[in-house]
Amino acid sequence: MKIIVALLLAIGPLFGFELPKSTSQAIVGLAGDWNSSHVTLQLYQKDAGGTWTQVSKPWKGRLGSTGLAWGRGLHPLPAGVTLKKEGDRRAPAGVFTLGGAWGYAEKIKHHPNLSYTQITRRDLWVEDPTSRSYNQHIRLDHEPSTTWEKKQQMRQGDTAHSLKLFINHNAPHSIPGAGSAIFFHIWRGGGSKATFGCTTMQESNLAAIIQWLDPSQNPVYILLPQKEYLAKRAGWKLP
Repeated sequence: MKIIVALLLAIGPLFGFELPKSTSQAIVGLAGDWNSSHVTLQLYQKDAGGTWTQVSKPWKGRLGSTGLAWGRGLHPLPAGVTLKKEGDRRAPAGVFTLGGAWGYAEKIKHHPNLSYTQITRRDLWVEDPTSRSYNQHIRLDHEPSTTWEKKQQMRQGDTAHSLKLFINHNAPHSIPGAGSAIFFHIWRGGGSKATFGCTTMQESNLAAIIQWLDPSQNPVYILLPQKEYLAKRAGWKLP
């Protein structure tokens, strides 16, 4: 068995990584460099022949205040690079699948195949690396009462978190301390404020994504500095 594993590890890099063939929707985010908190986003659709077409105009967004670091998603992790960590205020770079939409409203407009969950006071997203529920959603059977419970609450009473879309960084098999609660959500201050690691944008753009995104098309979020994206575009078969 050890010999087989060793052979697989040795052979794997020869084949390299590329987007799943079943993926036909992509959100692409390009940052100026690894230290930038600004990002340009656009949507792409792949046709039956495998050709990617841009289906939206580019728009601006914000990232972590200290830039980007490699996150844990579909892509391989390069050796010796800086990895995303809890509290580093960096957005995770790489290729990620996407989760459902979340929001304060009882109902929103969303793609019929995309799940939507209304956020209540009892909904938590655990950012405590010591918890067994790290980077997971929990719905309490009681009103939050402890300091720990209140700290994990998803409903923060501000517009920025009133509409969200989960990015599957370090999920579903979370490594403690590797980063948690990474979402698309509404930006603060009209885009004047950076984030703790999420990707934020104008509410209308986020609403458009949520109405367009079809889980049956295995959509992904590709977030990279522009030079990194161009270097990997052909090999990874990016849009």
